[in-house]
Amino acid sequence: MKKIVYPFILLLLVIITSGLWFSYSSETFSLKKMSPFLFLIFVIGFAVFIGIKHLLSFKKGKPIEDELSKRTLVKASSISFYVSIYLWLFIMYYSDKTEIESHTIIGMGILGMSIIFAIAWAVTYFGGIKNE
Repeated sequence: MKKIVYPFILLLLVIITSGLWFSYSSETFSLKKMSPFLFLIFVIGFAVFIGIKHLLSFKKGKPIEDELSKRTLVKASSISFYVSIYLWLFIMYYSDKTEIESHTIIGMGILGMSIIFAIAWAVTYFGGIKNE
């Protein structure tokens, strides 16, 4: 039961702190300035989906993490690692040609890695795993 409750508590804290951050910000919001908040909404939605999936499994009496979910996670992480290497090579190649600061480039790389993992997990989860 703790594996189900703790992620929802953490998710609630993230929602509260991001709401405070958004409400106390005095800047006018454009799409460029809203991109971190939109990414935060994407991550929260992904976490809610995983949490509800675990909650429904618990209510049905099934284990929260079975062999298929672990195998799906391993497959998605290996795909995302492989694609992320090429993402970082692309970033390294174009980082000298731009005048963007290095901390921004690193942040974009980490953001790209998380998006790549979410896409790889969704494709693996909904597409299934072939017998290898």
